[in-house]
Amino acid sequence: MSIDLAERLALAARQHPDRAFLATPTAQACRYGSLEERSGRLITVLAQRGVVAGDRVAVQVEKSVEAVLLYVACLRMGAVFVPINVANTPSEVAYFLEDAQPRLAVVAPAQRPVLDAAAHRAGVGHLETLGLDGEGSLMEFAVRAQPSTGPFEYGPNATAAIVYTSGTTGRSKGAMLTRANLATNASALAAAWRFTGEDVLLHALPLFHIHGLFAAINTAIAAASTVLLLPRFDAAEVVSLLPRSTVFMGVPTHYTRLLQHAALNRAAAAAMRLFVSGSAPLLVETHREFHERTGHAILERYGMTETLINTSNPYAGERVPGSVGPALPGVAIRVVTDGGAVASTPEAIGALEVRGPNVFAGYWRDAEKTRAEFTADGWFKTGDVGRIDAGGYVHILGRAKDLVISGGYNVYPREVEAVLDELPGVLESAVFGVPHPDFGEGVTAAVVLKPSAAGSEEALLRALQERLARYKIPKRIVFLDDLPRNTMGKVQKNLLRVAHAALYIAAG
Repeated sequence: MSIDLAERLALAARQHPDRAFLATPTAQACRYGSLEERSGRLITVLAQRGVVAGDRVAVQVEKSVEAVLLYVACLRMGAVFVPINVANTPSEVAYFLEDAQPRLAVVAPAQRPVLDAAAHRAGVGHLETLGLDGEGSLMEFAVRAQPSTGPFEYGPNATAAIVYTSGTTGRSKGAMLTRANLATNASALAAAWRFTGEDVLLHALPLFHIHGLFAAINTAIAAASTVLLLPRFDAAEVVSLLPRSTVFMGVPTHYTRLLQHAALNRAAAAAMRLFVSGSAPLLVETHREFHERTGHAILERYGMTETLINTSNPYAGERVPGSVGPALPGVAIRVVTDGGAVASTPEAIGALEVRGPNVFAGYWRDAEKTRAEFTADGWFKTGDVGRIDAGGYVHILGRAKDLVISGGYNVYPREVEAVLDELPGVLESAVFGVPHPDFGEGVTAAVVLKPSAAGSEEALLRALQERLARYKIPKRIVFLDDLPRNTMGKVQKNLLRVAHAALYIAAG
């Protein structure tokens, strides 16, 4: 069993008291040696508001040092951390409060009057505030509080966090992640990515998502590394801070924006040892261009809210563009074909299923949904379609719900996108299906052209005829300035399907 993250923090405080846990571009914000005292004050504030181990603490605040300390306080005392996207509307937040039933909610100061009535209706015991610069009622109480030192009691199977899914196919569901889920995954990533106490993680991700909170912060905790915290991603600032860092984790959009800066070169990245990408597929061209500019091969990995991180390209070994690498140690992944059989040969395409200590305990207050997402023999249905090659590398072909069935043929969007993205002038693409009067679903592509590139629908379709089977070729290609994405950079194909739902109906 991996060491609990709270124990990791206590161990780092004893062994490396002067090492920075959190830093900002201008200061050392929190040492490991002061972490117990600073998070302990927050534990006291939470306890004074009735929070005990197992109670939910809902948090919708801007990223800050204090927000990380609040997460640490919940970890240490056994409270269940419930991060909420700062982009969620008040009505969406009201749903989360009603569903999670937190003892305490912490929001931005400006949001308190907006959410006060919703919190009251949801039965939230206390509503406190925390701002970007540490202002707000939470820290006002904390500076006057005596630090709590415990003892704190909880087991490895206790829920540590509830993270709500994106909800693109209905109401968001809260995935319950246990302390063991967090600890084992953090340990596996620290080992796989060779994190040490000498590492400085340049953190430009949001804290409401598993990428920024668990893959990043928890992995740093597991190795007693330093986190250089930025309030948000800014390409110029990231490039300027690379010489002070050793690891960067980002989403594909971050890398494309970094490549737009002339200052990104081998000299700027000389101090870096690792660049990680996740949360959405990385274009093969981005992978190649980044390697040419910096000398670094971006390491892609594969994870999701319910399982944390499942796979990773190797630290030492071939990082295959377009692949998310083999399963992490202790994690098993299998492919189940359309007939329901487990694939026994490499390259078979089917639904990906996962089993391991990283897999969540189930959906909060939804036993029926939990049962539906697990197989009879205990594997979690990821909802992704892919294949595993002879070397054990996993290749994601898309979400099962994004599969296009056109004229009775299965068309995997990622396969078509990979070919489109290689065509001259194409920056990126998204393939999706919409109703078609003849084929049932029409394979459709949205394409973003490179700056100053010229392109036509006819030219791209002609080029595809030489590269793809006829049934895989899009019936239409639409050109967009940008693909619709969520805050983590994932293309929102549901919005594309809605926007172009009448494309073939009107034409037919």
